[in-house]
Amino acid sequence: MHRPTLLCIALGLLPCLAQAADPGPDQRRQAAIATAEQQPACQAIQPFYWEIGDKHGALVAASEGNDAPQADTVMPIASASKWVFGSYVVQRRQGKLTDDDIKALTMRAGYTSLGPASCVRLLPARRAAETVQQCFTERGNDQYTAAHDGRFYYNGGHFQALASNALGLGNDNDAQLAADMNALLGQDFVFSFGSPQLAGGIQTSAANYALFLRKLLNQQLLMGSLLGSHAVCTNPATCPSADHSPVPASESWHYSLAHWVEDDPTTGDGAFSSPGAFGFYPWIDASQHYYGVLARHSLQPKAYYQSVQCGRLIRKAWLSGVAQ
Repeated sequence: MHRPTLLCIALGLLPCLAQAADPGPDQRRQAAIATAEQQPACQAIQPFYWEIGDKHGALVAASEGNDAPQADTVMPIASASKWVFGSYVVQRRQGKLTDDDIKALTMRAGYTSLGPASCVRLLPARRAAETVQQCFTERGNDQYTAAHDGRFYYNGGHFQALASNALGLGNDNDAQLAADMNALLGQDFVFSFGSPQLAGGIQTSAANYALFLRKLLNQQLLMGSLLGSHAVCTNPATCPSADHSPVPASESWHYSLAHWVEDDPTTGDGAFSSPGAFGFYPWIDASQHYYGVLARHSLQPKAYYQSVQCGRLIRKAWLSGVAQ
């Protein structure tokens, strides 16, 4: 035991004890690095890039595995797009969301039939021309199911309906959609759309998404003051008002405005996040002091949850200063 700690005990100085026990930046960094490199849950998902930072910038970052992505590697981020669109809506409404906005952004609007693959176009000319509205009306994506109205059902149709019916984005193609969103989120946040899906169409890099997360931490975007607000329960096994969730039934998270709250009683730490199907996993810790990004592109089933399992261990290592 260190001398300062012994002195604290002798004098009964609890604040001093707390300060002595708090891990310093070097201890946090080494714990996070060791976890990312050696934890089996992290070794299993290589290659990937990861970063942890605060409102000022990155504090630790590394690439793991052969041919791993870098901070500036652009990739499709799938459902990590949701947090970006939700922040756009909050910014557009100047923080004053309507009841319909809240219902859509918490996946309870009854539009539960959108198939993401139905809006993906292989020919460049068709991909460039497709609009938000065309994606919404493709193959029954715009079907409204009254039985799901008011109940949590994870599906991109809620966001597509909000964009088409309430926000006037229906005629936007990929390029115009990005331009409209950049006008409110900031031109420094660089991203594009690979398909005009508000819930899953964005392509960007870890470095650019990290900039977006810092905007939330710095309250430069109004979503930063609404993290975790209007949260609803999501696990059909434990929540009487939930019908469908991608999170395994063994965990019960809540869903806030276009982002998750990882508050399962057993595994949760209250972090806010938006994992994507291909394994892109961004988060902000419960104290809203730190952000993190785990970036990879994998076609493996449940790639999003595998990234969560690794990413939250890296987060725990950083916050505790103890390798996991």
